[in-house]
Amino acid sequence: MISLLEVVTKSAAFLETKGVEHARLNAELLVGHALGLKRMELYLQFERLLPERELEAIRPLIKRRSQREPLQHIVGSVEFAGIELKTDRRALIPRPETEFLVELLGGECDASPPACILDLGTGSGALALALAHRWSEARVIATDVSKDALALARENTVASKLEDRVTLVESDWFAGLNAGEGFGLIVSNPPYLTRAEVEESAVEVRGFEPSIALSTSEEGSADLLTIISEARRFLVPGGLLAMETGIAQHPRLLEAFATAGFENNRSRQDLAGRDRFVWGNAPAG
Repeated sequence: MISLLEVVTKSAAFLETKGVEHARLNAELLVGHALGLKRMELYLQFERLLPERELEAIRPLIKRRSQREPLQHIVGSVEFAGIELKTDRRALIPRPETEFLVELLGGECDASPPACILDLGTGSGALALALAHRWSEARVIATDVSKDALALARENTVASKLEDRVTLVESDWFAGLNAGEGFGLIVSNPPYLTRAEVEESAVEVRGFEPSIALSTSEEGSADLLTIISEARRFLVPGGLLAMETGIAQHPRLLEAFATAGFENNRSRQDLAGRDRFVWGNAPAG
C-alpha cells in the first residue's frame, strides 16, 4: 500500500505536468475531498496507508483536474462571504474579487443597510445571497437571463435558507422588473471581458464557464453601459449603483455615470490595487 503523503506528492507532481496552477494545494484539497478530510486532518494522517478502495475514490478526481476542470466544479462548492455555494457549469465560479465587493459594500452600507437590493446577472446567486446574509432585514431581487443560472441560484437560495427574502427573476437586465420598483442598492458583476480576453484565458475559464457570463461587445463594456444608462429609474433617491468591471474600462464608465446623472462617481480598487469596481449614487432629491 501507499501512504497518504505519497499519494498527495505524486498527485501534485502529475497535476503540475498538466499545467495546473498551485498543484500541491489542488492535490491536497482533492485528496481530502475524496477521503472526507479537512486539510489539517489530512496533514495529521500523512503516514496512513491507503487501501485500494480509497485510491479508487481519489484517482478520478485527480484525472478530472488534470483535464483542467475547475477545482470548484469537482468538489462541487465554494465558500463565499460566509456562505457555501454550489458551483457547476451553469454559472461563473464566484471569485475573490466579487467577495471583496461584498466587504466594500459592507463598509459603505453597514451603518444603514438598504431595505431593497437588486442583483443584476446573479449567476450562482453569490452577491444576492451574500448581501441578504449580511443584512438580515434586506429584501433582494436577483435577475438573470439564463434559466440554467437561475436554477443553480435557486438551489443555493434554498440551501442558504434565504428563499423568504431573495426573489429570483428571469430577466435581461431590467426588462423583467416592474416599473415601480425602487432599490437602495443595485449591484452587478456583468460580463466585462472581450472575446479575445476569453480566448487567452485559462482552460478552466474558457473551457468550463458559460461564455454568456464572460464576454460582451464594445471592448467588454456593452453590458456595463446598458446597466448605467437604465439604472437610475430603479434607484431610490441617493441609491447606490455598484459594479465589478474590467480594470481598463473606468474612464469610459465614469463618463457614462456622469452622463446618466449619477453623483459621487468613483472607482474602487481590488486587493491588488487595480481599478475593479465603479460606483455612483442617484441624486438625493
